Amino acid sequence: MIRALLPLFAALVALLPTPAFAYWEYGHETVAQIAYRNVTPETRAEIARMLARSSMLDTPECPARTVEEASVWADCIKKLGARFSYASSWHYQNVNVCKPFDLKSACRDGNCVSAQIDRDVKLLKDPKVPLRERIQALAFLIHFVGDVHMPLHAGDHDDLGGNRVRAAYGLYAPERLNLHSIWDGWLAERAISTPPSLIRLYTPAERAAINGGTVEDWSRESWAIARDVTYASALGGDPCGPIPQRVRLDDATIEKLVEPSRLQVIRGGLRLARLLDETLG
Repeated sequence: MIRALLPLFAALVALLPTPAFAYWEYGHETVAQIAYRNVTPETRAEIARMLARSSMLDTPECPARTVEEASVWADCIKKLGARFSYASSWHYQNVNVCKPFDLKSACRDGNCVSAQIDRDVKLLKDPKVPLRERIQALAFLIHFVGDVHMPLHAGDHDDLGGNRVRAAYGLYAPERLNLHSIWDGWLAERAISTPPSLIRLYTPAERAAINGGTVEDWSRESWAIARDVTYASALGGDPCGPIPQRVRLDDATIEKLVEPSRLQVIRGGLRLARLLDETLG
């Protein structure tokens, strides 16, 4: 009886709304909320002051009135077409996980996420930059710090950050799933929803343990997680092994991936708080 119902179950699953964009909504919003909770009161007030003027961006379809809205603004503007098409390559950096870490080659002309984080920091630090440009830099920064902490925005296996790797997530295997969408959506939602809440005031010791290093250091760390956790778990332990026609993350594997995914969200939030304090505090 159960076997006879499996095709119907699969069809119903395919019709369910998927969290394929959960990281760029739930994940990015969580990174932003962690940061906002952990910045100084002065920085928080300046963020609120700037976002209160976010109508200057002239993107009514994509508001940025709060840190949560600002955290997804950079993805929302993709639907505006040619106006922001120049920013399409700023969300990631395809650094091959099977070769030595080489950020320079992946960031030619500054068209990668880590280079744009550095650029946004410079713009926010410069009081001579017009307010509209600084607000845009703030929205980009909030989003891009989240992006660089998603491993498949930092590491690649000649597969566009897992976008070309068809994958099943436990029992869920609709055709639209791939390894990137699992880490971006299904796994991110599972990790962030797992208690205790990630949104809290972290202790100075907790922050000190995470906040060190440069944007390049954070990029290298995410790249290493892509290699040693993301691809290794998907490819049977060998991150540089051949990619099968479809990989499957079973329940036991998913359970092991929850904590690394949670840690990346925490890192993103606390490091974003550091950058915001340095630029706006």
